[in-house]
Amino acid sequence: MFSKKRTNESTDSYLTKLTAIKEKIGQADAVVIGAGAGLSTAAGFTYSGERFDRYFSDFAANYHFSDMYSGGFYHYDTLEEYWAWWSRQILVNRYEAGVGKPYSDLLALVEGRDHFVLTTNVDHQFQLAGFEKKRLFYTQGDYGLWQCSKPCCQQTYDNEEQVRQMVEAQRDMKIPTALIPRCPYCGESLTMNLRCDDAFVEDSGWHQAARRYEDFVHRHRGTHLLLLELGVGFNTPGIIKYPFWKMTAQNPQAVYACVNVGPSYCPPQIQQQSLCLHEDLGRVLGDLLAG
Repeated sequence: MFSKKRTNESTDSYLTKLTAIKEKIGQADAVVIGAGAGLSTAAGFTYSGERFDRYFSDFAANYHFSDMYSGGFYHYDTLEEYWAWWSRQILVNRYEAGVGKPYSDLLALVEGRDHFVLTTNVDHQFQLAGFEKKRLFYTQGDYGLWQCSKPCCQQTYDNEEQVRQMVEAQRDMKIPTALIPRCPYCGESLTMNLRCDDAFVEDSGWHQAARRYEDFVHRHRGTHLLLLELGVGFNTPGIIKYPFWKMTAQNPQAVYACVNVGPSYCPPQIQQQSLCLHEDLGRVLGDLLAG
């Protein structure tokens, strides 16, 4: 097990660390990118403040919450209200967000190199930026997918057409009852394919992506592997952060690089193999690309 004692980033200058990360990308046999919510935040896709007020001021006034996370977990009285909220959130964050510059910069940095992305983000930004689907593993779901709320089966359903219909038809923060999506097998209402409890559906696509990720890691075991962690906090450290630490400790040729505007550090056991940079991801990725 890793020590719980934190090793703070060294006193090296920003430029020194930036140069070192750039060199490690160039030297790596392969790059595993672990991306968390901080990457989308750096792209401007914030869930509170001005952006929340712009799209959800009516919900804020009526339900008295002040961010999109709260809106997503709110217990609405009716499915008409639930889908009015979620259709708008999906549209804003999945279908009409555009491509965040940090994602485009990241693709440019690793293009031509063997790479794979492990992410807890659900906003589809990697594919929108041009990353190949076969190199992506979205562990926590996707705003663009629904599943049975029961769930009666391990299937998911694309939702863009229905989402756009819901947003167009909603009035007073409700959608028409006829637009409530139903499971084609059991008739129960559909819900978001987002991991928030043990009812999360891992469909065939999810399992195929998991196998591709496992195969990628296995093929590069013992090689010059760069584990590039971007914007990952401690909400779900067992998905990206802890496995990255473990893979670094088990491979003397591996390098762990952590960039985050929040806590950015590594355990003492892998300090000599690590680069930790406490800085805005948009700036770092832009500077890496320009350097």
